[in-house]
Amino acid sequence: MRILSWNINGVRTLPQYHPWNTFTSFQAILEHLKADIICFQEMKTSRSNLSRCVALPDDFEAFFSFPQNKGGYSGVAVYANSRTVIPLRAEEGLSGILQPKPPLTSDDRISRSYPCAHEIELMPDEHGSTPSDFAALDGEGRALIIDFGLFVLINVYCPNETSDARLPFKINFHVMLQDRVEKLMNEGREVVVVGDINVCATPLDHCDGHLASNTATFYDHPARAWFHRWLSPIGCMTDAVRTFWPGRKAMYTCWNTKISARETNYGTRVDYILVTPGILPWIKHGDIQPSLKGSDHCPIYIDLHDEITTDAGERLFLRDVLPINGNREDLPRLAARRWEEYSGKQKLLSMFFEKGNKLHPPSNSPLSPTPDTQLPRDYSGAAQPDHTQSAIVIPLPNPSLSSRNSACASTSQPPEPSLQLNPTPSRQTVPPASSTKRKSSDNAAKKAPKKLKGGQSKISSFFAQPTVSHPCSQEISPSDVTDYQDYIDSDHQLALELAASLENPLSQDLATSATPSASQSKAAWSQLMAPIQPPNCLVHGEPAKEHTVTKPGSNKGKTFFLCSRPVGPGYDKGKSERLREEVDHRYRCNFFKWGNDVRREAKDKFSAS
Repeated sequence: MRILSWNINGVRTLPQYHPWNTFTSFQAILEHLKADIICFQEMKTSRSNLSRCVALPDDFEAFFSFPQNKGGYSGVAVYANSRTVIPLRAEEGLSGILQPKPPLTSDDRISRSYPCAHEIELMPDEHGSTPSDFAALDGEGRALIIDFGLFVLINVYCPNETSDARLPFKINFHVMLQDRVEKLMNEGREVVVVGDINVCATPLDHCDGHLASNTATFYDHPARAWFHRWLSPIGCMTDAVRTFWPGRKAMYTCWNTKISARETNYGTRVDYILVTPGILPWIKHGDIQPSLKGSDHCPIYIDLHDEITTDAGERLFLRDVLPINGNREDLPRLAARRWEEYSGKQKLLSMFFEKGNKLHPPSNSPLSPTPDTQLPRDYSGAAQPDHTQSAIVIPLPNPSLSSRNSACASTSQPPEPSLQLNPTPSRQTVPPASSTKRKSSDNAAKKAPKKLKGGQSKISSFFAQPTVSHPCSQEISPSDVTDYQDYIDSDHQLALELAASLENPLSQDLATSATPSASQSKAAWSQLMAPIQPPNCLVHGEPAKEHTVTKPGSNKGKTFFLCSRPVGPGYDKGKSERLREEVDHRYRCNFFKWGNDVRREAKDKFSAS
């Protein structure tokens, strides 16, 4: 049996990467991972946005925890292969506060006691206050607890320290997790904690941990100090994967994709599988899977023995201590298969938009339209014309009329809005701004040509000769209104006039005198359209790489140049973040230059030449 954990950084973005984009279903993705218990972190979705194929894979039972207030943020999930193991109980969160409706009974709960805020020493925030309960800590969808009989599985996504103000939240979540594990152990249960802890256990788990400046102060950070005390030999939890690779270097599980750190394996190990001492005899092997892409993390896993022999000589089989042949009807209430929207008791909004589910009123229904029924304009049937009436043909104005109308806009009244007129036998004229979309009964199946919007000018109007008369001295007559075909012919006529003007020698001489020589124009355009040449970094003398600012702010969209070498242990972060004696010049230097400065230097160089 294999237990796998992976921070996928979004369940909706995972299928966009290879090889996951080659599978036709989420069931196939789970099968490709080849694990019996699959734990995901950072689902980044919500219950309402969760697709059915993700919630109900054919051969897996799914459990989810979503944030209470933030949509598309954090979230964890556990998938159990129903062919090999069946969960017995399930709870959301660590504190026992998060309950379904109706709440879990004592038989549905995994443990009898839960962490209490007044019994734990918590870190105060910047205002000096500590939380009175764990509602806020448990409200971000960061933990799931599943009872598998042999052990209790806790899938967690611990908070990241995005700022100094976030540090108390992070530490208090860790303390709550530790207290919940201790209470389960006091009840005689074995525990397996999997997920993204967001802490490096030792300097060996950090890409810069070997540097002298980091090694000396590595455990000064509160989160690292807590984790160091919780792990063996000081604490009760054992790092299962590190047990099989005690001195392995660069065994990282997370990389910064913004600086392409995965290419040089410049990362950290923040994903763990932690077990209590009673589970250690069952563990056969453990490792990471850095070859699997699709996230900024990689999967980790442990394999369990099919059978073990105790110190007393007793043989134990895994199939006897794990619930394998369970009944799907007795699943925990937290299972997605027991949700109301998937049990047939509650209709989903998407059901009303699926093909074949359109509602048609019966023929004798009062909603059925009849020839004598007057339907409202927003009724869908209004798009079909009445075959007993003829549609209005509304011509469009010619270019000269449009220019006169625009010139008189300051003195004349604004055009009336488009109205739906009753058809009459005579031809009617409407203001130019009107645009009617009715069709005749004979041409109802044909698509009407696209009409110009009210007040929109054609390209030919910009090349027309200005009128000498006063713009408002002429009146609009019905003869000035032309058909739509005149708009098409006018553009063609404009092209002929421009071609004739170029044949005039006088106009050619004027054009020649007003423009520079052909060689000068070619050189100017070549310089203008040529791609910018990257500058060389100062340390390596190699062409820099262009980047674009994506962070919101005044510099968003601007380009800049950095050293093109990849990042690595000891790369130059700058004098404020990296000691000069610890800089490794085999990796990226601290070269930086804005793209505008590079273009300005290139322009000055071209002007000087």
